Amino acid sequence: MKRLVVTADDFGLSPAVNEAVEQAHRDGILTAASLMVSAPAAADAVARARRLPSLRVGLHLVLVEAWPTLPAGQLPDLTDAQGLMRRDMGRLGLDLALRASARRQLAAEIAAQFEAYRATGLPLDHVNAHKHFHVHPLIAGAVLRIGARFGMRALRVPREPREVLRRAEPGANPKPALDIAPWAALLAVRARQMGLLIPDRTLGLAWSGAMTPRRVAALLAHLPDGLTELYTHPASAGGFPGEAPGYAYAAERDALIAPEARAAVARPGLVSGGFSDFL
Repeated sequence: MKRLVVTADDFGLSPAVNEAVEQAHRDGILTAASLMVSAPAAADAVARARRLPSLRVGLHLVLVEAWPTLPAGQLPDLTDAQGLMRRDMGRLGLDLALRASARRQLAAEIAAQFEAYRATGLPLDHVNAHKHFHVHPLIAGAVLRIGARFGMRALRVPREPREVLRRAEPGANPKPALDIAPWAALLAVRARQMGLLIPDRTLGLAWSGAMTPRRVAALLAHLPDGLTELYTHPASAGGFPGEAPGYAYAAERDALIAPEARAAVARPGLVSGGFSDFL
């Protein structure tokens, strides 16, 4: 049996993202969205989610490159001069290993984001993190420990099999995610030990920001058995604060509402939903 979760990341980043999430769920194949609780359009995202009870919403932890939930003054080791979470992920990861103060601030910020999510009243379908930073072993430990207090039951593990991509796009030579692969494997073991639901594979890493209608339709046509998460970054248009340079936001929105994608998800032997639908 093929089970599929189709997720939109960065829910709440901008009205353009929120609009695309709503459209892709109402008119397309999107089943879940990951909320940035302190992003500029988070309140609008929550209002839309309340109007869409079949949309499964989870927490998109922001620990790099965006807005913290706690005041930046309480996070001196984690934030930059503009009050945003730091962009230097490599150095930040090292600081977390070397500085107890950074680890304390990290735990406080993660807990604050879980608290902010709980305050929305939305059921917690899943948890993941911006830039997949939760694969860092120290961050993973904090997320697993704190998430357990808030009822976390499903977690993204970013592992993408190259063979699925090659079948979907013959001749393609996507680069393996060697920088996170060992940590993702470790995260899978730790998450399963805690009884969390994790996907057997996550599609969208190699083609992040370029999940075009053709690619999404081809991936759906070559899904293996088991639980697959296909994650995307839809928006009605780019040009908003916090956008990723070069991302084809509107094309990713179009991929989720394309007739080919809707037909692929409707095929016998495939069931789609949120993570909570497969618990």
